[in-house]
Amino acid sequence: MKIAVIPARGGSKRIPRKNVRLFCGKPIISYSIDAARQSGLFDEVIVSTDDEEIAAVARQFGATTPFVRPEEISDDFTGTNAVVKHAVAWFIERGAQVSHACCIYATAPLVQSRYLREGHDALSGSDAAFAFSVTSYAFPIQRAVRITTAGRVDAIHPEHRLTRSQDLEPAYHDAGQFYWGTAAAFLEDLPLFSDRSIGIVLPRMYVQDIDTLEDWEQAEYMFRAINHG
Repeated sequence: MKIAVIPARGGSKRIPRKNVRLFCGKPIISYSIDAARQSGLFDEVIVSTDDEEIAAVARQFGATTPFVRPEEISDDFTGTNAVVKHAVAWFIERGAQVSHACCIYATAPLVQSRYLREGHDALSGSDAAFAFSVTSYAFPIQRAVRITTAGRVDAIHPEHRLTRSQDLEPAYHDAGQFYWGTAAAFLEDLPLFSDRSIGIVLPRMYVQDIDTLEDWEQAEYMFRAINHG
């Protein structure tokens, strides 16, 4: 079976109740649930949470909450892999044959079903361990500058001060939306950033990290533009 795992801890600090806060009129977690269900890829879409209000909202929008996330993997320092590993192991311990899992972040309202399918197909058709969303930097990272303690500008890569932008290698970063992996890759704690991972390139218009209220507002502008023209 294939499972979607949406981690949604109750204790968000920077944006209180972040995972169920209304985003363009709906709890933000509902968009991740909808994308997973609409993809048609998953035998079960689960929300891993330690919070009953989040669990109730998740069920309202069609996800399942088969367990309460244990306290030891519900703090500020728990990584995503530990949460997915717990979910995969929980199903296997109950006799399920889990082949693949996909972690989808609860605060990824711009996630698209078609890219979930692209990630699934890329991983299934290869010997890779993971396939996850990435996007390109909007400006060449080789031309980045630092601000010195004196307030002056200094090139981080001085050898590229005069290199034309089109001659520089494109660079990408984690888009913070979804992470496909084989069940074994999650259970064995394989590293995500390695040559065993496939990057699924998303257009930048679908990518917005949401850590602050300013990020939240920016994501709502982007969502409305994408969906309403």
